Amino acid sequence: MRLWHESLIKALPRQQLLGQHRECCALRGKGWGKKHATVNYVFHYSPYRLFLYHKRIMIEMKKREYNIDPSWEDPYYRGKNSEPHDAESFYGMDANRNIDHPIYPEHNNSYLQECIDNLREKGVILSNR
Repeated sequence: MRLWHESLIKALPRQQLLGQHRECCALRGKGWGKKHATVNYVFHYSPYRLFLYHKRIMIEMKKREYNIDPSWEDPYYRGKNSEPHDAESFYGMDANRNIDHPIYPEHNNSYLQECIDNLREKGVILSNR
């Protein structure tokens, strides 16, 4: 799984948007720190960035009237089977909480094209970007 380029969030079809929510939940929970080639860059930053990204996913889900467990809106929440983050480890190197956009610097133009190509291979053509 991957984190789609954040500029694509609003245009993601239902299946990809809901899948992205599940991926964020998994990464925020027991998946935090578990290596996976397409998302390893996430672990180079504090969990705060993943929360910010996930928050964008949840905002889009709410716009589409999908139900979200409100527990995920708590930045420290990591799921039912994981202990919450403490503030120091949660913010880590992002303690000033001033995150530029994109949230992840890896979400550059090259990555955007890679995501668009990946979606196209799945038969998903984004028309309302």
